[in-house]
Amino acid sequence: MMSEPPPRRRPPTRAELEAARGKTVRDVIRPGLDVLFVGVNPGLYTAAIGRHFGRPGNRFWPALNASGLLRRPLTPYDSRKLLESNLGITNLVGRATVTASELSRAELRRGAKRLVRKLLRYRPRQAAFLGLGLYRDAFDRPDARVGAQRERIGRTRLWVFPNPSGLNAHFQVADYARMFRRLARHRTGA
Repeated sequence: MMSEPPPRRRPPTRAELEAARGKTVRDVIRPGLDVLFVGVNPGLYTAAIGRHFGRPGNRFWPALNASGLLRRPLTPYDSRKLLESNLGITNLVGRATVTASELSRAELRRGAKRLVRKLLRYRPRQAAFLGLGLYRDAFDRPDARVGAQRERIGRTRLWVFPNPSGLNAHFQVADYARMFRRLARHRTGA
């Protein structure tokens, strides 16, 4: 079993960020999760520190901490502890880029096929896609809206939320926390 890199509390250097191009971040996953969060792909900062949604300013962790889904507050450095709350994280595309716009539609579609296999294998109750455009492009659902989706993958209920990146100025931590609380209400009844 691959071990998780040791926590690093200092920001990565410019050289470390450059070296993170194309790297991957290990999934936090096991069978039967209540919620599997699905990001687009790791950014360079996230890949450099080896922790999901690691960049300061990303709204994922503060929103998750306010959502009622966690047993106790966590940071990116505690990502493996998500499993204690029966939650997990994966990415649609594994390789780190500066921005998700560097990913081609074909790469997103290949990632979607891999993700479908992963959802069928691990059978989470719910999958929460963190990026409306990600979901629309990867699954060819141009009319998808934020919230619960009609379709399922196997028995997994699908949700779509806006990307929590600090670059997405339209939604704040309170907005994401409110959306994530909807997952909390459905976590065992999906």
